[in-house]
Amino acid sequence: MKKILFILKRKANYSGQSTSTGLSTGLYNSASYVHDMMTELGIESKMVVVIDGNSIDREVHLYRPTHVIIEALWVTPAKFSELIRLHPKVTWIIRLHSELPFLANEGMAFDWLGDYGLSKNIVLAVNAPRMVDEIRNFYQFKGIPENTLQEKVIYLPNYYPSVFNRKKYSVDEFLNVGCFGAIRPLKNQLVQALAAISAAERLGKKLKFHINIGRIEQKGDSVLRNIEGLFSHVYDKGHRLIGHEWTEREGFLEICKSMDIGMQVSFSETFNIVAADLISQGVPIIGSKEIPWISCFFTANPNDSKEITEKLLLAHKFPKMNIFLNQDFLNNYIDNTKRIWELYFGDCHASEYYSYY
Repeated sequence: MKKILFILKRKANYSGQSTSTGLSTGLYNSASYVHDMMTELGIESKMVVVIDGNSIDREVHLYRPTHVIIEALWVTPAKFSELIRLHPKVTWIIRLHSELPFLANEGMAFDWLGDYGLSKNIVLAVNAPRMVDEIRNFYQFKGIPENTLQEKVIYLPNYYPSVFNRKKYSVDEFLNVGCFGAIRPLKNQLVQALAAISAAERLGKKLKFHINIGRIEQKGDSVLRNIEGLFSHVYDKGHRLIGHEWTEREGFLEICKSMDIGMQVSFSETFNIVAADLISQGVPIIGSKEIPWISCFFTANPNDSKEITEKLLLAHKFPKMNIFLNQDFLNNYIDNTKRIWELYFGDCHASEYYSYY
């Protein structure tokens, strides 16, 4: 019988203060959604937050899991060597949430991944099929036998609770566009801001461009300064930049619900919880093809502000179609996710999972 322990690392929140979880909303929610799903499937599961790697042994000793899922890349290879000696029967699964472009900003990533590959007790769980192939290629370069790669690097996609709403639209002089998430270069907020201004101009409306503040990553301070500079030059036309502090999920969903359109036309994604939050609240969204479940009718090239503008106008013109398609595609993705996790951790033989993916 499988027994799963999810472990996340506590961090300071984005205002520099300690919080109950100390975690980014995206990572914490991603883990909690899967934990809840496992419980619903009848698979014993627990989720804990620890201060650092030195707290892992205690949690494993107390819970006695068969599998430990470490959320994101934060446990050193040396610490894993120690933990494997203490708990040799445990399968350690490191869950990666990023594609290569994002991982390239983590300076230790491939050094650690290379060391992880040497241990038969460690499995890499990736939430994007393309990334599965890339990590397997890397391990082939290291000389890891091809027949073991299928078990060494596995595909475990994101889950999202499928409770979807509809909203009533009000018509006024403003176009409220939500482009939420951490401010960082790969999120592409500057190009999206320019496209949103163009769409508002063509609709004869004043833009309110909503972003999150207080969470700036990977030299995103330059991105934020440029967005602020852009809006300072269109202020006289009534276009406004609106900043929202990072908030708990229920409060964030209320903010999402107040938007006319959501934007997530980013350069690199594996799932995008923000897009799921927006569409779950009945808000039409546009994104890039990096989001695996979004309708191709509402994706745009992240390098092309004119194309992004056209897709914004399309979503504005056909909001019901946008919502129907994207909620339906997200539901299909969720059903597939549940099937994959159940195959891997359920009572079926492992070969059934490997034949599925």
